Amino acid sequence: MTAPTVEAPPEQFDLAVETLVIGAGACGLVAALSAQEAGQEVLVIEADAVPSGSTALSAGLVPAAGTKLQKSAGIADSPASFAADIQAKAHGENDQALVDLLAQKSAPVINWLTQVHGLPFSVVDDFDYPGHSARRMHGLPTRSGSELIDALRSAAERAGIDIICERRAEALFFEGGLVHGIAAHRPDGEVETIACKRLILACNGYGGNRNLVVRYMPEIEAGLWFGHDGNRGEAVLWADQIGAATEHLGAYQGHGNVAHPHGILITWATMTEGGVQVNRLGKRFWNEAKGYSEAAREVLSQPGGEAFAIFDARIADVARQFEDFKRAEAQGAIKTADTLDDLARSLGLPADALENTIASIPTGGTDVFGRTFGAIRLAPPYCGVRVTGALFHTQGGLCVDKTARVLTREGVPIANLYAGGGAACGVSGRADSGYLSGNGLLAAVVLGRIAGSAVTS
Repeated sequence: MTAPTVEAPPEQFDLAVETLVIGAGACGLVAALSAQEAGQEVLVIEADAVPSGSTALSAGLVPAAGTKLQKSAGIADSPASFAADIQAKAHGENDQALVDLLAQKSAPVINWLTQVHGLPFSVVDDFDYPGHSARRMHGLPTRSGSELIDALRSAAERAGIDIICERRAEALFFEGGLVHGIAAHRPDGEVETIACKRLILACNGYGGNRNLVVRYMPEIEAGLWFGHDGNRGEAVLWADQIGAATEHLGAYQGHGNVAHPHGILITWATMTEGGVQVNRLGKRFWNEAKGYSEAAREVLSQPGGEAFAIFDARIADVARQFEDFKRAEAQGAIKTADTLDDLARSLGLPADALENTIASIPTGGTDVFGRTFGAIRLAPPYCGVRVTGALFHTQGGLCVDKTARVLTREGVPIANLYAGGGAACGVSGRADSGYLSGNGLLAAVVLGRIAGSAVTS
């Protein structure tokens, strides 16, 4: 990869467009739809052969408070409650104005995607995500990110938006405090220059850049990289060169429930519904109710950097609404047995230790790790899967204002440069423990909507 550079604009460009979007993930496609709706000429460039990105690797769930779908389902929620949940999970480390902005604009985005573009969202209403005080996760029927990105791409195609794939931006033309365009690398090795009046950075984060991971988040360096390899940090690297402000570059979303060695995400519903994680010794080692992001470090700290998710058939029934879980079952990652002794043998765990661990789970009480369990105990048939910790995507990035414009280190907006999703600083605090489920897609769709709708004065 050629290191992203900042250069003076050329005398002549190969083509020109009013609004240029870098990246065709959820943020970029929402931004493009919004920009066209605002009457702007739009072009999206995408490095991959087909739009996918981090969105396709996610569960495709967008948290939003006060949506029409929630009201129809009888779920009481509000942006204020959502904002409080975000800050509580992030230990108050987020910029309050950004938190309030995302919380307040979340419902309008879901309503718009549902009513205007026909995306068949529904609320996940059969289990709770850690840290959310209301059921506010919105997903498409298969609860998969690949379905979400395909639906957004189809909406963009129906709207007649041009998406040019296999174009990786490598140079930013910046002069006089303004963006003039970019240079993109084509598959044939040639470079194409594109002039623009507005540039929206929707090129995600930097989890695929090992140098930046080691620099900003060395504690997850040994984790499985479960994000998209295209996340190489162009936005952050350009920011350094143009004097743009960045924040919370050590923040990231981890996940401690990725089937190993299959590399398939196992929904955290396996934990929230009463399951537990044990190590190779058959013993629990932490409070699983804290969340799946911090679970990555906890799991990686165990012998062999692995753990085993233990749950039962009741919980598996809940988990099957996710395509990833059904795929893990089809590939044999999930073991099922009528007794804990048989399950231990299939997973290579000491049977006595596993039985003692499950027997020690309190019914309707709090354990030594501080986790409070419900009244339903795990019961046969039992299920288990070997898992490891992974890095999904980064949460720090460029600082933006309420219109998603990028700010300089002095706090001055760059008039025609915008950022959203993983390219912008999110609302997950300074590290991994501040990540509230869905924060990544929240920042993607809301900041994408705001950036696309904005009109440069």
